[in-house]
Amino acid sequence: MDTQQNSTIVEIDPKSGFCFGVINAIKRAEQALTENATLYCLGDIVHNGAEVARLEEMGLQTITREQFYHLQNCTVLLRAHGEPPETYEIAKKNNITIIDATCPVVLQLQKKIKKGFEQQKQQNGQVLLFGKHGHAEVVGLQGQTNNEAIVVTHVHDINKIDVSKPIELFSQTTKSLSEFKELQQLIIAKKQKTGNMEVPFISHDTICRQVANRETELRKFASKYDLILFVSGKKSSNGKVLFDICKEVNPYTFFISSVHDIESVPYHTASSIGVCGATSTPKWLMEDVARYIHEHTVH
Repeated sequence: MDTQQNSTIVEIDPKSGFCFGVINAIKRAEQALTENATLYCLGDIVHNGAEVARLEEMGLQTITREQFYHLQNCTVLLRAHGEPPETYEIAKKNNITIIDATCPVVLQLQKKIKKGFEQQKQQNGQVLLFGKHGHAEVVGLQGQTNNEAIVVTHVHDINKIDVSKPIELFSQTTKSLSEFKELQQLIIAKKQKTGNMEVPFISHDTICRQVANRETELRKFASKYDLILFVSGKKSSNGKVLFDICKEVNPYTFFISSVHDIESVPYHTASSIGVCGATSTPKWLMEDVARYIHEHTVH
């Protein structure tokens, strides 16, 4: 969608918006809502408040893990982020019908990390998970390791790692590819410094390419405009990563969650504005933002 009013150009990044895992989860929810009087979703179906509110208006009920433990004889949708094994065990015990919308990329990673954990356990090794503590996907991945995987949130968490033991490294699918590569190099450097190069180090680049490729595309997009409006939910890890990339390329990048945040942005001073977002940002929300700018900009 491109909009133009006099000298102000507003364009939406055509490559921003839901990744295929989120698209699938939302389609599954919308379909199930036509078939079920009550449909629960364990956690926010997507880290975007506006989209969650839209689906809740259709009848979706978002529940916490604690609430899930007490449900019986109902239908629960599992979002794209994936779940630990105990979630399925509780569902079976409480006669809960599961609609599993786990992203295929996450599902494959869960199997990989479980296999890696079992192998490392046999040789007193450690599984590292580059990801955000408490993130839904990370909770599901840690569950494959009996919660024994060491979560490394930032590259400076290198001190958590014992390089005298075997290491197998994985990553949350939505983390920054450049930061993951930096972590790899830091581990190798630490092994060299401490004389542990002979100790096995296996690294798996498990970052989703649909997410990783957006970094390059977003850099190109952000450099083309006077001002960037980055639309994302505040809970989105991917949103934080992509926003930082935009900000690095274009200092006049502003984080907004809805049209209500726009008035705090000096958009009147820009002759060209780019609107983009995270893998959890619905296209309709970016269109709302572009429409608002178009209607409120006069030169």
